[in-house]
Amino acid sequence: MLDLIAPFFERLNETTGLNFSPFYDSYDWGRLVEGMTVSVKLIAAIIALSLVIGVVGAGAQTSRLKLVRGLVAAYIEVFRNTPPIVQLLFFYFGLGAITPQVDMGGWYEPMIGSFGWAVIAIGIFGGSYNVEIFRSGVEAVPDSTKEAAESLGFSGFQIFVYVTLPLAFRICLPALTNNIISLAKTSSLAYVIAVPEITYSLSGIWSDSVNVPEMMVLLFAYYIVLVAIIARVMTMIERRLALPGYGQ
Repeated sequence: MLDLIAPFFERLNETTGLNFSPFYDSYDWGRLVEGMTVSVKLIAAIIALSLVIGVVGAGAQTSRLKLVRGLVAAYIEVFRNTPPIVQLLFFYFGLGAITPQVDMGGWYEPMIGSFGWAVIAIGIFGGSYNVEIFRSGVEAVPDSTKEAAESLGFSGFQIFVYVTLPLAFRICLPALTNNIISLAKTSSLAYVIAVPEITYSLSGIWSDSVNVPEMMVLLFAYYIVLVAIIARVMTMIERRLALPGYGQ
């Protein structure tokens, strides 16, 4: 692919001075592809962790134990009311400094690297919002529906897993979509702890080639396309799972 587009971008650089070096330089192209790959993996891991936390947290909020509900409420207050970049730095430099290291045969490396801490920090941050999103969906499920399941002999756990949660998921999909998109954009903060995602990769390119405007355009275009794809997929899921009378 690079061989096909390289002549055009080389000529563009020579005639106009617009230096999109990743599209004609193999080394910069490799850094761009690596950054995009890491970025997609990072976003997928963050979203997955935040969804798991959201479901578990929403379930815990229905617990009869006051202590469990209090712990969930405290978690939401702490992580929803502090900036994600502060949380990221706290996890990486604070907790990262006291986590065990692994012997790699002569040298030691942290058990959790920058990628792992980015997933944990941003995933926990996003999960604090997802808990409230799923809670709103759970509370919107009619009591009569849950009572009908209870009359069939379902336990409280079975009612939540097989009845309440599937319906709540459909109801809260629009709000969940907004948070997922927000998390995809927030993932760019991983740049500050040297996760080699797209922002970090392009910063290396513009530092070497002094082509900041061109790389910023490329960065904007990348996130515009990525977020558009995520939004489209979530819209398709919402339409596929839509039930008359639930969230419509």
